[in-house]
Amino acid sequence: MTKPVYSQDAQKSNSPRKLESFEFYQNVLGSPKHIVAPMVDHSEYAWRILSRKYGAELCYTPMFHARLFAENEQYRTEQFVTGPNDRPLIVQFCANDAETLLKAAKLVENDCDAVDLNLGCPQGIAKRGHYGSFLMEDWDLICEMVSTLHKNLAVPVTCKIRVYPDVNKTIEYAKRLQAAGCQILTVHGRTREMKGHKTGIADWEQIRRVKAALQIPVFANGNICYFEDVGRCLEVTECDGVMTAEGNLYNPALFSGELPPIWRIAEEYLQICTNNPGSANFGMMRAHLFKIFAPCLPDFTDLRTDLALKHTMEDFWEITREIKKRILTATNNAKNFTPPAKYELDARGLRILPNWICQPHFRPELPSSAPASNENSTDPAAASTAGESTSDVDPAIAKARIKRKELRRQAKLDKIESEEYINAKKARKAAGKNPVCASAKCLNYGSSKCVVESCKNCCRERVQVKKIVVLEVGEGCSGNYICEAHKSLPWKE
Repeated sequence: MTKPVYSQDAQKSNSPRKLESFEFYQNVLGSPKHIVAPMVDHSEYAWRILSRKYGAELCYTPMFHARLFAENEQYRTEQFVTGPNDRPLIVQFCANDAETLLKAAKLVENDCDAVDLNLGCPQGIAKRGHYGSFLMEDWDLICEMVSTLHKNLAVPVTCKIRVYPDVNKTIEYAKRLQAAGCQILTVHGRTREMKGHKTGIADWEQIRRVKAALQIPVFANGNICYFEDVGRCLEVTECDGVMTAEGNLYNPALFSGELPPIWRIAEEYLQICTNNPGSANFGMMRAHLFKIFAPCLPDFTDLRTDLALKHTMEDFWEITREIKKRILTATNNAKNFTPPAKYELDARGLRILPNWICQPHFRPELPSSAPASNENSTDPAAASTAGESTSDVDPAIAKARIKRKELRRQAKLDKIESEEYINAKKARKAAGKNPVCASAKCLNYGSSKCVVESCKNCCRERVQVKKIVVLEVGEGCSGNYICEAHKSLPWKE
């Protein structure tokens, strides 16, 4: 645990001033150029250790949900894991309430170098939760959250945004964040609707114009597939650092300029997880291995299915050893890759690399006949209807996922019916801790604000489906809902 760093002038006075802007970027962060992005369930402690080994100079945690982090100790303990060598580190939160965000940030301010506000997540869950890029229409709320952290935290506040189609609006947005107290701004050069199969190309020119308009450090994000892209991005955007997400996931050695064998990276990652218990859960490990092994899994469909089904450390080690064995046999014991003077390119203009080398992954565009989704559009004129996207999931993997889900469900039911669980549930309620859902067969946490002390799904089911008449509309409710916390409508004949 480290203490916040203050300026020398402030140390002589009675009111310490935390370092800001370029002072903070240079003296605390060490002027990082190579930055690992915040990635949900992917930039966990174990992955940060591996990334730092290969040249990452600054890492972000995964995005944490501010309300859950502030209120749920179990969530906080499981999600935020760090160590003495995990610096510099920025912790990222998503939020839509200033006080809740501050409460969560206060819990980490002594274990990180800054707190970042996620303003760029384009996923549907962010739309439903009203956070990430779906706050882009509410600048006053965003600035209130940034200002609250700036005034009350011992460490600086930073932000990560996506761009608008109109660069002038993006610049105005960035200036508002700077004025509110943002000390470093990361600009992802894609609009909100550019995701999944419609990811497209990030706009470095728009990032350059935002950088030129601000007086704080700016990190560029987007289009980093190879090490050479880092230098090109810095030159084109004139930014202070380059952040990468997917480039790092498929090759964590990207910032070193290496193209390592996939099995070596997998072995190093699993060893880090073994040496640092709790640094990653099995779901995170499986997700990372799928990305590391992505180049060869189409050739080893049996191992791809095994990876989808298996769920122990020894299973992951065994799959890694088998992939290594097969590749070494097929390549006459080739263990290192020597980059050619000039790469061969495929029809898309991408480098052709052996299937045993860490390399970027490119999502194919959807067929032109499939309508693009406009549900997340920042363009007011965008249509409100959204087409369905096609799935490229292997049938064996899909079947394995269903089987795994059924096994987890049965394990939950067995646990619910155990006397030990029933007694633990009663003890937790008696102790006044975070309530467990009042439904008999549910393992989720309930909400203290819920009129039936249930989780959202059970609340709505009990009120609407099971015809349970709960209470009269509670104090502070709008009058439309039985439970304001979960927006549960009253049951009607």
